[in-house]
Amino acid sequence: MNDPEVIAPVESTLVASRALLGIVARSVASALEVVTLPQFRVLVLLSTGGPTRVGTLAEQVGAVPSTFSRSVDRMVAGGWVERSLRESNRREIILNLTPDGRHLVDSVTERRRHEIRDVLKTMSPEDQQTIASAFHLFTAAAGEPTVADLLTLGL
Repeated sequence: MNDPEVIAPVESTLVASRALLGIVARSVASALEVVTLPQFRVLVLLSTGGPTRVGTLAEQVGAVPSTFSRSVDRMVAGGWVERSLRESNRREIILNLTPDGRHLVDSVTERRRHEIRDVLKTMSPEDQQTIASAFHLFTAAAGEPTVADLLTLGL
């Protein structure tokens, strides 16, 4: 489509998405010094979804259960998650974030929030409101991303 009325907004949004991806990459970089990206994905899922069955988490991240089990072992050993047995079914293993795991996810989110705040501070209050309105409109039109979409980037 060569419609100039569409090309300019598409290009502007594409450039903005790269800027946001840069912020995401910088915010998660220090976490990737202590966990892998797939492990961080699991921590994010536990952070948003609460205690979850191991099998459910493996399914959500698209992992083979035996491979996922080894990754869980490393996350438990690293102090990021803890295992427990479900009271109603002692065969089900539940994973939950430890305080260190929660802190890791929260620190990434706070770094991202801080960097976005720094960018916005370079703009006038009116431009900040324009950006907020534009992102609200874009988000409403795009809809919420799926878990699978977000897992690709460890969000």
